[in-house]
Amino acid sequence: METTDAIAGAFVGSDGGENATTELATSKAVKPQTKSRMKQIFGFSKEDLSSWESLVTLLNRPTDPASLGIFRCLFGLLMAIDVTQERGLSHLDYKYLDGAPVCRFPLFNFLKPLPLDWMYVVYLVMFLGALGIMLGCFYRLSCLMFISTYWYVFFLDKTTWNNHSYLYGLISFQLTIMDGNRYWSIDGLRRPSIRNAHVPLWNYTLLRTQIFIVYFIAGVKKLDADWVEGYSMSYLAHHWLFDPFKLILPVDLVSLLVIHGGGLILDLTAGYLLFFDATRPFAFFFVSYFHCMNSQLFSIGMFSYTMLSTSSLFCYPDWPRRFFARFPSFLSEILPFTSSELQPSTSCVYPKSTEQQATQNIAKPPKLRLKHKLAAIFTILYIIEQFFMPYSHFITKGYNNWTSGLYGYSWDMMVHSRSHQHVKITYKDGKTGEVGYLNPGVFTHSRRWKDHGDMLKQYATCLSGLLPTYNISDPEIYFDIWVSINERFQQRIFDPRVDIVKADWSPFKPNPWLMPLLVDLSPWRTKFQEIEGSLDNQTEIVFIADFPGLHLENFLNDDLGNTSIHVLQGQVNVEIVEEKKNYTLQPGEQTKVPAGAYHKVYTTSDVPSCYMYVYVNTTEAALQQNFTKLLELQERIRNGTETEPLPLELQPLMAADDDEKAEVNATDPVVKLFLKRQRRLKEVKKRREAGVTERLERFTVKKYYTVRRGFLMTAIAVRNLLFGLPPLDQLRREVDFANMKEPQTEDNQVEQLKDEVGHGEL
Repeated sequence: METTDAIAGAFVGSDGGENATTELATSKAVKPQTKSRMKQIFGFSKEDLSSWESLVTLLNRPTDPASLGIFRCLFGLLMAIDVTQERGLSHLDYKYLDGAPVCRFPLFNFLKPLPLDWMYVVYLVMFLGALGIMLGCFYRLSCLMFISTYWYVFFLDKTTWNNHSYLYGLISFQLTIMDGNRYWSIDGLRRPSIRNAHVPLWNYTLLRTQIFIVYFIAGVKKLDADWVEGYSMSYLAHHWLFDPFKLILPVDLVSLLVIHGGGLILDLTAGYLLFFDATRPFAFFFVSYFHCMNSQLFSIGMFSYTMLSTSSLFCYPDWPRRFFARFPSFLSEILPFTSSELQPSTSCVYPKSTEQQATQNIAKPPKLRLKHKLAAIFTILYIIEQFFMPYSHFITKGYNNWTSGLYGYSWDMMVHSRSHQHVKITYKDGKTGEVGYLNPGVFTHSRRWKDHGDMLKQYATCLSGLLPTYNISDPEIYFDIWVSINERFQQRIFDPRVDIVKADWSPFKPNPWLMPLLVDLSPWRTKFQEIEGSLDNQTEIVFIADFPGLHLENFLNDDLGNTSIHVLQGQVNVEIVEEKKNYTLQPGEQTKVPAGAYHKVYTTSDVPSCYMYVYVNTTEAALQQNFTKLLELQERIRNGTETEPLPLELQPLMAADDDEKAEVNATDPVVKLFLKRQRRLKEVKKRREAGVTERLERFTVKKYYTVRRGFLMTAIAVRNLLFGLPPLDQLRREVDFANMKEPQTEDNQVEQLKDEVGHGEL
């Protein structure tokens, strides 16, 4: 494409209404004007910004609808898939089961889920709305169907919030007020007056700026010291996707330079590179590579594919016409329009040029109507609001914890990683004084409440309402939650001495029972790596930091038979509860703690204490030693070097790995577990070495059963609403039929292996 064309990469886009074909056709009749350098680069000139009227005219400039129509179709398709996947249609009954005592976390406490059958109807409306957006069928109604149900489900559960779910809602809202059905839509077939009609430039401006904000703000958020120093996502360096980089770089440099450095640079620059013709091909390559990798690294649903589809918005608006013009003519009936004949639209403001009006047969419409000015005002205010929202946390102070705000609208994607070592929920009967403990996560399906004060308050309030049914009156609820963020010490996030039921919390005031993050101890992370590097494969370590005046109560399982506490900073007092012994430890000192018993670690210094648990899982270590011996014996049996007769309990080792009968016949539990483990390791290896066809088939089958269950359960729910509940036996058979599972997947097998041997690295 010639450099004299308007650059599509500007915030307001290119002069897309006069596409390349029309320009060539009219160039003989109208002498082209020489464009300024600014217009060649940005797609607009200083004159376009010289007055309010000029800006309104610019934002309502007639633009080719082709690129917007293709994006609308792709976005609708991806959202239809998303409804069955990440939105949860396929497991809706597990989440909203009627009558189950469940604690929920809506944004507004008055929001409640509908009865289960009606929730299926909500999801059905959402799916039909997404389908209507994709087809451009009753477009405005479809958009309203989608966004009304989508935002309802979104606000209903804060624990599922993430940045890309928020982005879906924003894009669907934008499409609702845009003319997205002007190209390749059923509405265009029904209403010829809108078919292939211009759209105003602000339609592209909003979408392009939104995607720019996603990239750029995500990059700005990654300027955080933890990301720059390589602590946020260091575990990703061990993923197989980065194996090519590990051929030339050590793992720690892959983490620092490729994952953290590359992610920072890409996010900061992608939005700019996509805007300009000269850099757009490079941006396409790196952005596509980035999102394809993310689709394999994270469980983020349709996000990677949605971002890939948004890249096309930065191209010239008429790119679909030129692309589909290359297809055979007999496909023209089903493919999008390739004709350059565009219809005028009252949504646009046309230039005053009489030559242009004559060549395009455009009657001069009224200039700058109210809707044109309102569209310009909305565009400007929306862009300002989107730049402001990621930094609005000084208003909603109650949602700030160690990180600012509720996760999901700040574009701080993957900047913080957390691990939870210890969670204890204590209740106290307000009348009898009886103290007891609850399983962490009881009455809820979520785990995100551990990190957010607002959710913890909702959880405690819910528990206080449920516990009286278990003869616990006026309960007080205390939480002792230990969290490590970005590989720091494990430390408390909330004050364990505060009854959260009666604790104050306001969305506009700082949380008074939030414990501060001990950022002064962050330099210890370098020392952690040195200590961990000096340990053998069987020794585990946990780093703890605690506040003066508090103590950690801990119970060691019998498996942890060789555990000791080493003090790094401050002073602690270790109490062995059963033995009634106390040991005061200074930095550099250590003591052993017994397994199968409680102990308490008090911080007695005036400054936070830092210490570490060093332990060996003796049961697991013994099991691994037995596995190693059995594997060596099995290899000797198979290569014929084992001459001694085998005892009866070891004879199943002579069977093949895939012989399930050997597992059944094995009498020794260790041998049985070993054979089961070997067979499944072989199956996993076979799956990982499978070809593309087999992998595609496995993926398709898995998605088929997921989607199948969602739609069958929806059909059951609609039938229940229309005709009433059937007999219980019939309903059970219908649900069993919907629950039909696909063959066991690789991921499930790997997880079962982890459970069996007790170690995630196997």
